[in-house]
Amino acid sequence: MDYLIVKSLHIVFVVSWFAGLFYLPRLFVNHAMVEDAATKERLALMERKLFRFMTGIAVMASIFGLWLWLVIGIGGGWMHVKLVLVLFLIGYHHYCAILMRKLAEDKNTHSHVWFRWFNEIPVLVLLAVTFLVVLKPF
Repeated sequence: MDYLIVKSLHIVFVVSWFAGLFYLPRLFVNHAMVEDAATKERLALMERKLFRFMTGIAVMASIFGLWLWLVIGIGGGWMHVKLVLVLFLIGYHHYCAILMRKLAEDKNTHSHVWFRWFNEIPVLVLLAVTFLVVLKPF
């Protein structure tokens, strides 16, 4: 497959994955704020559906990213830092699954304020990765 097609698909899936990573913790904020069971149930359903969808997107972003890295051979010191950030983001994604399960089981120990701060983590990772990819500082 052509380099530009693979790169374009990688970008599309990364952008889509980040959309999910921005929205899922926002649902957690709302979930942590509500008291009635029906609303909690509805939010838990929304969270599960979004998580399932964004996991597939994350897999596709990873496949195309690995293709670019291993098959086409993109490298440099900046790439090592980017890969560490991507691994961190995958861990964040999995931690969202743990939080989602706790919210669904009504065993949440975090406030809506904590979730608001938690929601900012992907923004910081996106900023760092974008500057690394564009500037390739090392």
